[in-house]
Amino acid sequence: IVDNPQIFFIFRYQLNSYPDEIIKDIQRFTDGKNITDSLIKALNDWLYVKRIESLNEELSRSPIQFKEGFSAEGIRKLNNRI
Repeated sequence: IVDNPQIFFIFRYQLNSYPDEIIKDIQRFTDGKNITDSLIKALNDWLYVKRIESLNEELSRSPIQFKEGFSAEGIRKLNNRI
């Protein structure tokens, strides 16, 4: 029914979210030494993605702007003085 394996993976867990299956898949995907190690790796990866998403949202609301007169050559000169 679903061609994309990632979407199938999500649907599978929404329909049949058995903790033992979830833990086995997390261990398989993270190559953790044990359940705790696997869960820590999975949560770290999830947090990394969420932090990037949050930063992207923040930057889209308020993009970075260079100060007037900023140039790469000016920065190089400044760095060479140090």
